[in-house]
Amino acid sequence: MRHTDAYLQFVEALARLQRDARALPLGGATPTAHAAPPAGAPIAMLLSPHPDDEIINGALPLRLAREAGWRVINVAVTLGSDPARREQRWSEAQGACSCVGFELLSAAPGGLSRVSLARRAEDPASWARDAQLLAEIVARHAPQAVFMPHDDDWNQTHRGTHQLVVDALAALGPALELHVVETEFWRAMSTPNTIVELDTQTLAELVTALGCHVGEVRRNPFHVSLPAWMIDNVRRGAELVLGQGQSAPPFMFATLYRVRRWRAGGFEPPAPGRAVAMTDEVARVFA
Repeated sequence: MRHTDAYLQFVEALARLQRDARALPLGGATPTAHAAPPAGAPIAMLLSPHPDDEIINGALPLRLAREAGWRVINVAVTLGSDPARREQRWSEAQGACSCVGFELLSAAPGGLSRVSLARRAEDPASWARDAQLLAEIVARHAPQAVFMPHDDDWNQTHRGTHQLVVDALAALGPALELHVVETEFWRAMSTPNTIVELDTQTLAELVTALGCHVGEVRRNPFHVSLPAWMIDNVRRGAELVLGQGQSAPPFMFATLYRVRRWRAGGFEPPAPGRAVAMTDEVARVFA
């Protein structure tokens, strides 16, 4: 067999898997059995710009819950831009979070609206009120780590959510200390510092949960492309996280993050790049 023929079979097999995966059932997934976090467990809080972001970037939170006993709380910052879909999107978020054992809160009844940098500039008073709502949620639950999109994640609500969270943390004053984990999806970060491995079982849980966001994945089946995205994260993470010219870690799937400490009213410089394998203690990302 010629090399070209062998690689053609490889590519055709991948294409066939992607096509076949689109016929897999959506929604109504049975939650995976998991132990409840112990009393006083550390909290990871996801400040998600849309329902579905909690799953797309859920690799590290899910590992923290499964392996280290953390409590994961997802805060739906918005329920999307279409008012007619918000009730359905809330229901889908409930199903997805139940599937992986995340708690779910809404930043406000019906979610916040127009979370964009444009509104921050045009209507600072209403923006400050929304920042205070998030500040109160953070203060009430006292998370050890908050997750949010990075500041250039292309989508206007992702970029707006980043700034809204920064403003909320600043509103809590200089005594606040926690870890901030920045995520990516629509535009890659230029300076991630953490690559987190995911095994097939945990990734399958995320893909299943993402399929609970039925309305979104029917228009754009990004649930079935999530494994391919995580494969490419290994390629990127090898050099962006570990250093130019470094060999890729022996991971099949991974998600990239930027982890920084928030202290004295602002970000501290990021720690050096690190890889967190399935065999590593996952909470070491905060060491």
